[in-house]
Amino acid sequence: MQQQIAEPVDLAGIVADLNSLLRLKTTVIGMKLFARVEDMEAIPKIRRPNAIHTTDQIVSMASRLGWTVGITADDLVGAQCRAVIGLAPQDDKWLAGENYVGVWHGTAEDARKRQEALDVVPFGQYQALAVSPLASGRLDPPDICLVYATPGQMIILINGLQYTGYRKFEWGVVGETACADSWGRALKTGEPSLSLPCYAERRYGGVPDEEMLMALKPEHLAKAIVGMKALAKNGLRYPIPPYGIQSDVRAGMGVSYKK
Repeated sequence: MQQQIAEPVDLAGIVADLNSLLRLKTTVIGMKLFARVEDMEAIPKIRRPNAIHTTDQIVSMASRLGWTVGITADDLVGAQCRAVIGLAPQDDKWLAGENYVGVWHGTAEDARKRQEALDVVPFGQYQALAVSPLASGRLDPPDICLVYATPGQMIILINGLQYTGYRKFEWGVVGETACADSWGRALKTGEPSLSLPCYAERRYGGVPDEEMLMALKPEHLAKAIVGMKALAKNGLRYPIPPYGIQSDVRAGMGVSYKK
């Protein structure tokens, strides 16, 4: 069976539409894995770290600073960051999660269960990864896009995804290492993947408390925009128009009253 080739996506147009429809505060970025380091390093205006970082920090450099950054396993702080994106093996030592016992989990059994629950990219196929603002077009196309949004913005994005070809989305929460819920899962499965950014993402990546993260393929994001534009024509868009709590609550209770 021949693989279907995705239609080209207007990345700059996607960003403009997203900002118009959702009024996002954080730059939408792309993420791409590379089988060869040389291909990552050939990206225009790529920056390479001169110190060891977490993946959260690398992602933040693109989403908060607007940089295009490329990494290999040697640029990341440890096996956890590397393994989620397929740059280190998910071996027995990694699965044991010993470093998390007494920190995030009370027992070795709990730590192992969490490690086994993570969605990660299989090891052995890739040697490098790059992140870049989507509008730059430097990762064309990226493997996935990362959209940071408030819950109010995020539900409209999800509604847009469900406008045609409806499906119920089911996501999980692993707790710490929530990047496995977002970019780990999306890179592994190709499915839209929602997460609540964890402690590490907020501390090291600077993710604001009010933001959630959706990781999804460019074609899924383009589909969501088509749906959101249709919703907007029906008056269903972000931000939700204010009506005042008294009228909303009483209307919901079926109570009529005079002001």
